[in-house]
Amino acid sequence: MKKLFSVFLCAVLLIGISVIPIDAEDLSISAAAYELYCPDNGQVILSDQADRKLPMASTTKIMTTLITLEHAAKDNIAVEFTEEMTAEGSSMYLKIGEKVTLYDLAVGMMMQSGNDAANAAAIAIAGSTESFADLMNEKAREIGMTNTHFVTPSGLDDEQHYSTAHDMALLMAQALKNKAFAEITAQTSMTVDFISPSNKHVTYPNHNRLLKLYDSCIGGKTGYTDTAGRCLVTAAERDGLTLIAVTLDDRNDWNDHTALYDYGFDHLKAVQPSVDIPDSVCVVGGTGDTADLSVTDDSPLIIPADQADFVQSTLILPAFFYAPIQKNDTAGKVIFSINGEAIGERPLVFTENVGFNHKKRDFITYIKDLFNWHN
Repeated sequence: MKKLFSVFLCAVLLIGISVIPIDAEDLSISAAAYELYCPDNGQVILSDQADRKLPMASTTKIMTTLITLEHAAKDNIAVEFTEEMTAEGSSMYLKIGEKVTLYDLAVGMMMQSGNDAANAAAIAIAGSTESFADLMNEKAREIGMTNTHFVTPSGLDDEQHYSTAHDMALLMAQALKNKAFAEITAQTSMTVDFISPSNKHVTYPNHNRLLKLYDSCIGGKTGYTDTAGRCLVTAAERDGLTLIAVTLDDRNDWNDHTALYDYGFDHLKAVQPSVDIPDSVCVVGGTGDTADLSVTDDSPLIIPADQADFVQSTLILPAFFYAPIQKNDTAGKVIFSINGEAIGERPLVFTENVGFNHKKRDFITYIKDLFNWHN
């Protein structure tokens, strides 16, 4: 039985904010490495060996698909399948001379785990799988995947092709921000209409069985090689709370993901606390006497479920402001706390511009105005 690490679960948006821990329960997870991650606040909930470098098999295609869809959004080109694009292993069964779009290659990767689709997309986008791997590694650095190195677009074994449970959680979180990726990964099957031959239409089932086994599952990617073992990256959402589970080399992955999600949804809750802020604040020396405010960040707070009814808010806001004021500038903040412990904060911003009033005032009037504004 592996040791579970319970970590701080509440969003820490600026330094100096405390967080509230929750106690972890004993879970028997079979994976060589795993992580349960909350992309809503960037916190690790449970993990073991999450920074251990391991092969990740076809879960690699999350990265390949993300890059492919980003290119397809700019120019969804038709790709003709060639000899150099062929690959061993899982396939969407493309034949030499057939044509599909970049988008449909992404479908083939996420549904059928097509190694041929991965090679075809890589070569069409970058000219070679080696050059495409450079794009993958560049994207990994942007995401913050510090213990990952990509060599193949498909995930076939290579000693220099590896990642970690934590890095793969970060990748899935980034991929879900892409609307097309999120839509594809949530489907239990999808149909590809070939450009050539135009009468070929193939429906591909999604290998991710968790979409049918777990009601809250919203997507994911499977992977397997003899070296990597069974690998699985999935995401689930319930009542505004999104979780990501990653298991590497796990013979019991479906059950383990279910257990991890059950734990996360039992112990965490997404809350949207009400915030009582003034409609406007006083402005000194402006073309107007007031400026309107708003809390533009409406992301939920992720907190222990049994603390959801104890969230309090504190307003940090000066009594007045000097003109000029720019729309979207920060005016103050709201700090959320439970039992006196800060768990997160949201900025207060101006929703309008207030110019500087160049009209001169005598000193007595200025002092009176300042006194009234301060009050």
